[in-house]
Amino acid sequence: MAIIITDECINCGACEPECPNNAIYEAGAEWAIADGTNVKGTYSLLDGSVTNVDDKHKPISAEVYYIVPDKCTECTGFHEEPQCAAVCPVDCCVPDPDHVESEELLLNRKERLHI
Repeated sequence: MAIIITDECINCGACEPECPNNAIYEAGAEWAIADGTNVKGTYSLLDGSVTNVDDKHKPISAEVYYIVPDKCTECTGFHEEPQCAAVCPVDCCVPDPDHVESEELLLNRKERLHI
């Protein structure tokens, strides 16, 4: 499953540089699949839609840092545990029950993001 940042976030930003997928964004920031990845062309999102990797998408949160589920791999294939959760001083990086995914799917996403 992807990781989600809860409303308890204090916007310290400790998590953002730790993400190997550049899936974490500051509150209110637009996101794109291409940000910090090697992906070119188009990309299929979790909702079934296809986007150009450079297209900017609306922020998921305007209040706290947020994680883009389409880019989160829970650090699978990089680290033993999600690095955002490991560095969060208030323990607000938690599993997202709306995005339960297998290790195989997470590894597949990692490969797609880091061609």
